[in-house]
Amino acid sequence: MSEDNPKNFYRGRLAPTPSGYLHVGHARTFCTAWKRARKLDGTLILRMDDLDPSRCREEFADACKEDIRKMGITWDEGPDVEQSAHGPYLQSQCSDLYYEALVRLWRKGFAYACKKTRKEIRGAGLLNPTKDEFLFPQEFRSSQVEDLSQTPSKKVNWRFRTNWGDKISFPDNRKGNVQFEVGRDFSDFLIWRKDGFSSYELATVVDDQRMKVSEVVRGEDLLVSSARQCLIFDALGWPRPEFYHCELVLDDKGRKLSKSTRSIARSFATS
Repeated sequence: MSEDNPKNFYRGRLAPTPSGYLHVGHARTFCTAWKRARKLDGTLILRMDDLDPSRCREEFADACKEDIRKMGITWDEGPDVEQSAHGPYLQSQCSDLYYEALVRLWRKGFAYACKKTRKEIRGAGLLNPTKDEFLFPQEFRSSQVEDLSQTPSKKVNWRFRTNWGDKISFPDNRKGNVQFEVGRDFSDFLIWRKDGFSSYELATVVDDQRMKVSEVVRGEDLLVSSARQCLIFDALGWPRPEFYHCELVLDDKGRKLSKSTRSIARSFATS
């Protein structure tokens, strides 16, 4: 957050996904978010990004909160704070809000139903420059004319319609200006899953907007996600938050620490 802004305007957030235990990368991001909020005498929110019921468990949510407290981090709003004004603070309780946003995007022409499988998308062979994501080809878009008198089905994949060649840029409060190109770095992306749940991108935008988050602090592995989310903010007519992307914490082999690499589970609460 720019230090020229009024101090009481700052609203940051911690948004762990309770699908596993925290690792050192989370610790760095959460400590950074906490320090920035406290430096500006702002408000820090705890939100549980528990979108996926098949992966998220209450025991992990409890462990997340315990670990964060053991780091000396406190929050001002959250699921366990009385009189918090911007709840719910559990994404599992907000499905209707995400669906309302999907309907708005659909009516504005930004969302379309997609029946293509992951296998078909991989088979098209369009890779981003880092070769870690297959892009959704333009020719895979549905040509069906939408009947706007109906409402979007919750049991269908929905994608956000991008404009290939557009450059998406935003200022980052650590890295400076960041820019991505649609059709090179990413393309049409999921905003709703056919299992009836919002995607991470859509849910995050809806929650950051309704919680009035002024700065999003996250790892720099989510830079492309931030670009996608900027498009959703713009499409819904909402102001973008500011961003601060933390440097990644790597293991001794140069790999990003993650839950899948089993990095330092419960290292804070058990110390």
